[in-house]
Amino acid sequence: MNTGIKGARVRKAAAAVVTTAAVLTSAALTAAPAQAATKPSITAKGGFVMNNGTGKSLYTKAADTRLSTGSTTKIMTAKVVLAQPKLNLDAKVTIAKAYSDYVVANNASQAHLIVGDKVTVRQLLYGLMLPSGCDAAYALADKFGSGSTRAARVKSFLGKMNSDAKKLGLKNTHFDSFDGIGKGNNYSTPRDLTKIASSAMKNSTFRTVVKTKSTKQKVTTKSGGYRYYNWSNTNPLLGGYSGAIGVKTGSGPQAKYCLVFAATRNGKTVIGTVLASSSVANRTSDAKKLLNYGFAV
Repeated sequence: MNTGIKGARVRKAAAAVVTTAAVLTSAALTAAPAQAATKPSITAKGGFVMNNGTGKSLYTKAADTRLSTGSTTKIMTAKVVLAQPKLNLDAKVTIAKAYSDYVVANNASQAHLIVGDKVTVRQLLYGLMLPSGCDAAYALADKFGSGSTRAARVKSFLGKMNSDAKKLGLKNTHFDSFDGIGKGNNYSTPRDLTKIASSAMKNSTFRTVVKTKSTKQKVTTKSGGYRYYNWSNTNPLLGGYSGAIGVKTGSGPQAKYCLVFAATRNGKTVIGTVLASSSVANRTSDAKKLLNYGFAV
């Protein structure tokens, strides 16, 4: 027998077997389902996550249940201010005693604004969103509401907040305060708050403010001198979660512990909300779980 011919046949048969095996392996790989991301369990009563670019819902837990929002309310406060026509961010606001008295009376979180200081609108936004200053919130509502009295101006500003919610098509949101210290009729849902934050994040000033970990701001005093305010962001995700870009913490007797959060990785931005978590630590843990899930799906 011609050994050359026999060798060629063996090689040809072997090649056929290898080819068949490769096809079978490829088919097996194609048929194998991708490992699905496991939906996380969170302590918060409500949660919602969406792809900020597409608006696609990625996670829901009681996403449309009305809950108290605490200081996450201030996202809408900032949004209303930034939507004012012909807004001058460098316009100065004189800090009134009423703002200071308010935070003391309510034992509220504050930016420690000093009566008589002249603080710019931009600086008030930092005081509002970083240390969660209810005094800054009051100053902004007083500045951008309409009316001859402070009470009238605040009422006008709240009207703008609720009008903005309606414009966004939100049916489960209502504000009766500019800072989250409401009279029992201040509520939203995880889905609605996420939509408010997503809309606010379209504004470059808002984005800059809420991703700032800390800031030192120089203001003019009543006597014409100057002083510095040092504010740190209450959002633990900034510097504690890769890609975090905001947004706002909140807490209160009814609200428990809340966090509206956003992060960007590889060009994908995930944004969401947890409401009524059981502790500060669990609030952070819940948010991280939902962000991880949002990037995985």
